[in-house]
Amino acid sequence: MSTITKVTPLKPITVNVDAYLGLNKYEVDEGNPHIELVEHPDARAFGELVRACPAGLYKLDADGSQHVDFAGCLECGTCRIVAGGGIVASWRYPAATMGVEYRYG
Repeated sequence: MSTITKVTPLKPITVNVDAYLGLNKYEVDEGNPHIELVEHPDARAFGELVRACPAGLYKLDADGSQHVDFAGCLECGTCRIVAGGGIVASWRYPAATMGVEYRYG
């Protein structure tokens, strides 16, 4: 005997992530980045970081140029998990008093 389960449709996502990220405070250690990539990152692996980073720090231009801005890093470690041992050469938490300070939630 089989049972039929009624599935209710999912509600659309209405959270504006950029608005919440804008509430955070960042102290950036400009001369000492806490994430370092290899010198010439593989385009496919970099594309994985573009899709995986919740803060959107990894960007690809239309011509394929790669850009990284660690100033808005959430220190979640997603890039370390996705590309650690590959194009992420080094990942560590920022020095004391540096990095993100969450201001919402």
